[in-house]
Amino acid sequence: MEKTELRQLQAFLRDSFGNETIKVGLDPKDTSAAAVQLGERKIASITVDDEDGDRSFALEMRIPVGREVLQDYLRRLFENDKLKIVARGRKTDSVELNSGDDFLGIISADDSKGSSFTLQMAILDFDLEDF
Repeated sequence: MEKTELRQLQAFLRDSFGNETIKVGLDPKDTSAAAVQLGERKIASITVDDEDGDRSFALEMRIPVGREVLQDYLRRLFENDKLKIVARGRKTDSVELNSGDDFLGIISADDSKGSSFTLQMAILDFDLEDF
């Protein structure tokens, strides 16, 4: 990933999650990926997808809490009360994460008990154009 993309991803995530302390930089353990941090804590990773000639980015964040506290956990983590969990109609194994009315990504259960989750967020190259 290029420095320009890292800066754009950081600005995009700060805007999306409503938190100016988010930092994005190359992952020291995997230089093909970026690390997303809040303070000194790594909270997510971003990988590049260049297939099909279009450049996009995939954010993956493990969430170590159960369903009953998922929304509260994310609101406290990002210090943003606009974050909300929304049901996905007939799908019961996942929910949407929104910031207000804006869709951010899909949160899926990691196990059948719903004791941990993973947020997956697709970031397209044109999503970064304004940053």
